[in-house]
Amino acid sequence: EGVGLCSYLLIGFWFDRPAAASAGTKAFLVNRIGDGAMVVGMIWMILLFGSLDFQTVFAEAPTLLAYGSITALLLTLLLFVGATGKSAQLPLYVWLPDAMEGPTPVSALIHAATMVTAGVYLVARSAPLFQLAPVTLEIVAWVGGLTALYAASIALVQTDIKRIIAYSTISQLGYMFLGLGVGAYAAGIFHLMTHAFFKALLFLSAGSVIHALAGEQDIRKMGGLRKSLRVTATSFLVGALANAGIVPFAGFWSKDEILAAVYGSGHRLLWVIGAMTAAGTALYMFRLYFLAFEGKSRLDAHTLSHLHEAPWSMRLPLVLLALGSATVGFVGVPPGSGLLQRFLDSVFPVAAHEGGSAPPLFEILLAIVVLVMAVGGIAIAFRYCLLNPERSEALARQYPTLYRTLLHKYWVDELYDKVVIHPIVTSARAVSESFDTRIVDGSVNGIAMLTTRAGSLLRRLHTGHVSAYILSILIGAVALLGYLAFSG
Repeated sequence: EGVGLCSYLLIGFWFDRPAAASAGTKAFLVNRIGDGAMVVGMIWMILLFGSLDFQTVFAEAPTLLAYGSITALLLTLLLFVGATGKSAQLPLYVWLPDAMEGPTPVSALIHAATMVTAGVYLVARSAPLFQLAPVTLEIVAWVGGLTALYAASIALVQTDIKRIIAYSTISQLGYMFLGLGVGAYAAGIFHLMTHAFFKALLFLSAGSVIHALAGEQDIRKMGGLRKSLRVTATSFLVGALANAGIVPFAGFWSKDEILAAVYGSGHRLLWVIGAMTAAGTALYMFRLYFLAFEGKSRLDAHTLSHLHEAPWSMRLPLVLLALGSATVGFVGVPPGSGLLQRFLDSVFPVAAHEGGSAPPLFEILLAIVVLVMAVGGIAIAFRYCLLNPERSEALARQYPTLYRTLLHKYWVDELYDKVVIHPIVTSARAVSESFDTRIVDGSVNGIAMLTTRAGSLLRRLHTGHVSAYILSILIGAVALLGYLAFSG
């Protein structure tokens, strides 16, 4: 929650912007839903195991929780709901795209290495519990797979450079949960690690572009930036290739290992969803790259005259992250038995390809199929966004319903507003007007009124005449003496 608080404060860093303040509040509230479920799960774990210590819980879990039991199912689901909030999965993903309202280095931190990876880590580290709940693992896999495809489809039509990368984060987190759900915990953590490099690279490269364009984030107003921003463009290209899963960049190795585990576990439909997401990822990443860095410049004359590469204090991190995005994937080679996997063997002893695996030659064939689909996505982006950008506009006109649906993000925010936010606000106002105003405020105001009226009556006894006070004291003394005499 320290990270959650920092994220809330950093997302709303530009507090004078209503959108930034609203985004920070949105992130805070949505994460409270996931955190509420996780706290309930933690309390339940204390009641069951008497501890929250990993070693204690994992040692006693096989004894106290039967495989496939309702208790194991509900306990792990509560933990997973917490993970969906932190790691922006369906249906609690809505805060993450708005989180890009914060400064771009903050976006790089949140999206690549801190808050959003906490949910993936939670599920992976709790592997001994999740292994006792096969239904929960199935839910984790499907939520991850559907989130990956869903977010990738939205990114296809967005025009804000940071928002596209934000939806890419949601999609890649979906891949991680997809791997965890089929028991490939090491593969999920592997993708978490490689993703940290290329997603930080993409966000910081986007920040360099925004810096050069004096705050402009609309890719429709860019174009031809590679001529002036060579280091930024090259770095972004490396990040895009890694994110798209092109060999030999980092994303290829980790994504391929997840998809091989998905296919080997018998989840054929989920593998198809993962492969389609890979094609979509390549398409939206290179749509962004071609529109921003290649082709004709769409900058106005004033911006073009001031266009310049960022200083080395900004370029050096891009170069270092680009090197990592190109090479860090080799720590997982050969797949399933690389350096990282061997390191994680002691952490995930129960997760050694629980669902089985395909023959090595068949895994290579699967990797080639996915790679071809990703290259196909790049080719489509090249044709529609660089060679003939007018055709993409024609496609939008040809399929207006689909285009509007993706552009408006399936109207999920509007649905939340209508189904959740509006009823809560309306109910709160009704309670405020009835209970708060009439009962709480009425009670306080009524007591004040009675006190005021009692004071008005008593004030009449204060005449200011000493003779009247002496008379009242005498009458009081006589009454007191009379009471004492007769009561005795």
